[in-house]
Amino acid sequence: MHAEPAAALSGRALRLPDFFIVGHAKSGTTALYEMLRRHPEIYLPDSKEPWFFASDMRPRFEPRLAGTPPETLEEYLSLFADAEPGQRAGEASSSYLWSRTAAARIAEVQPAARIIAILREPASFLRSLHLQLVQTHVESQRDLRTAMSLESDRRRGKHVPRRSHRPQLLQYADHVRYSEQLKRYHDLFGSEQVQVLIYEDFRADNEATVRQVLRFLEVDDTRPIEVLDANPTVALRSQQLDELVHAVSTGRGPLSNAAKSIVTTLTPRRVRRSLLQLAQRRLVHGRPLPPDESFMLELRGRFRGEVEAASEYLDRDLVKLWGYDSIG
Repeated sequence: MHAEPAAALSGRALRLPDFFIVGHAKSGTTALYEMLRRHPEIYLPDSKEPWFFASDMRPRFEPRLAGTPPETLEEYLSLFADAEPGQRAGEASSSYLWSRTAAARIAEVQPAARIIAILREPASFLRSLHLQLVQTHVESQRDLRTAMSLESDRRRGKHVPRRSHRPQLLQYADHVRYSEQLKRYHDLFGSEQVQVLIYEDFRADNEATVRQVLRFLEVDDTRPIEVLDANPTVALRSQQLDELVHAVSTGRGPLSNAAKSIVTTLTPRRVRRSLLQLAQRRLVHGRPLPPDESFMLELRGRFRGEVEAASEYLDRDLVKLWGYDSIG
């Protein structure tokens, strides 16, 4: 999948995005996306994560309920067809900061793009990411320590969960190579086109951070802002219940076919979908258990070098902000 240069599209009346929220996941990207899309001078498509430019993260299969991602550049650009001429169009794919290919492919199509990245303290970020990957069936190991111990094997294709459609995400340590990831964008777009936000700043003052982004995008930053808490971290209460709800929703396996047949007969599609979502919220998902503090400390020791490198790269003391100054 090769992205055509912007010049080749000039006669097609297709809209190029003006900005990209490139990640990371579980670092406020969904909340930022939802707050920005309420601004009348900004257009963000309903499809939050098209992942189009992360060619190194192509899924090994498409989940049954995931929808159809854009395959061609024209399909991708059609996401922005409804943007008004005076609006800033953008998208948010949290994989783009992790991806080794996304920055270059975005620059090829839209060299004038503005890039927004969000960084979070590594240990808490990886814990939240792991919980999300378990929730979305990318990860099967419910213990973070165990999951991270499998990174080497999984890089070689071993112990990859059967339902994991993007096993690249299971390389947890790769997610927190912050200075390396940012350099890919700075090298191609320059510092004036790249805005780096810190998750903890965003959590402390959503409104101030959003106004900072609005100024970066050169739109009106004086409008009222609706503060939202989107994509909260959850945990699985029951693997068995999750498997059953997933099986009924996708219709896989003899038990699921029988259960789905009964549910389909008794309920219309809209009600059926609502019931499945309610079952996930009430029976499958719950509040996560407190983190394993000893492992969190171990992770902070492991990634202190990455935090120091990011601090130097951004000329901001993330070591102190994230509490790494007390780690030996």
